[in-house]
Amino acid sequence: MNKPGFAIVGCGRLGTNLGKHLVQAGYPLTGLTSRSLPSAVETAEIIGSDCYGEPLWKMTKSADVVFITTPDGMIREVFQALAENNGFKPGALVMHCSGAHPSTLLSFGRDLDLFRGSMHPLQSFASKNMSGNPFSGIVISVEGTPEAVSVASQMAMDLGAKCLPISTRGKTLYHGAAVVASNYLVTLMDLAVQLMKTAGIPSNEAYNVLKPLILGTLSNIEKSGIHSALTGPVMRADLETVQRHITAILAQVPEYIDLYKTLGRYTVDIAQKKEAITPDQAGDMKKLFKT
Repeated sequence: MNKPGFAIVGCGRLGTNLGKHLVQAGYPLTGLTSRSLPSAVETAEIIGSDCYGEPLWKMTKSADVVFITTPDGMIREVFQALAENNGFKPGALVMHCSGAHPSTLLSFGRDLDLFRGSMHPLQSFASKNMSGNPFSGIVISVEGTPEAVSVASQMAMDLGAKCLPISTRGKTLYHGAAVVASNYLVTLMDLAVQLMKTAGIPSNEAYNVLKPLILGTLSNIEKSGIHSALTGPVMRADLETVQRHITAILAQVPEYIDLYKTLGRYTVDIAQKKEAITPDQAGDMKKLFKT
C-alpha cells in the first residue's frame, strides 16, 4: 500500500525532524515551505530534497497530508492563507503539531473537503538535525476526525513512537499535564535547590546532594505508583517538623513560603488518599499550610 505524500509548512526544528524521519519511514515528501525561504532551503538540504519553495500554497496543493509546524500563534493564520489560496487538494488531511491546541484551531472553511487533526510529539527538539531518531519510543498524541486519527496513528507508529489517541475536548488538559510534568518540575527543583543553598550548601553542590533522592522518588513512583511513593513528614502527620520548616522559610527565604504551603496542602490530600493519616490529622496539617 502506497504511503501518502506530505508537505511541511514551517521549517523549524520540529518540522525539519518530522520531515526527515517521515521520509526515512518511506513517506514521499511533496513540498517544504516556510516564512523564511533560507530556512526551507536548510531543511531541504538536511532531508536531501529539492521540493521547497514559495508561496506556501504552491508547495502544499499536491500533498495528501499537510503538516503545519509553525509556532502556535501562526497556525490559524497559515491555515487560513492556505485555504483561501486553494492550497489543499480535495480530501487532503491537514494537521498542526501544537500540544496546546486541538484540531478545532483549524476551523476556518468548514465547507472545504478536508480532514483535520493534530499530531503532537511529546518531545523537545534541540536542533533541526538531531542525531538518531528523536521520535523513537516517545508518545505522539493524535486527535481530530476519524480519518485524521487513522492516518496520524499510522505515521506515529512508522516513526517509531507510541501513539496516544486523545479526545479533542481533552487536548488542552493533556498539554497542561505535560507542562506540569516538565516545566513545573523545573520550578520544584529550583525551590529545593534554593532551600539547600540557604541552608549553606554550595550552589554547585546543591542539586547533586538532592539528585539521589529525586531519582529514588521517580523510581518509586514507577514501581509502586504515585500515592505509594509518598514519604516524609506530611505522610507521618509530623506537625512539629512541618512547623519548623515554615518558621525557617519565613525567617530566611519568605518569598518561597506560598509555594511551600501550596505543595503541602496538596500533599495532605495524597496522604489521605493513601490512608496514611486520619481526617483529624489532615485537618491539623492543613491549618499549618493555610496561607
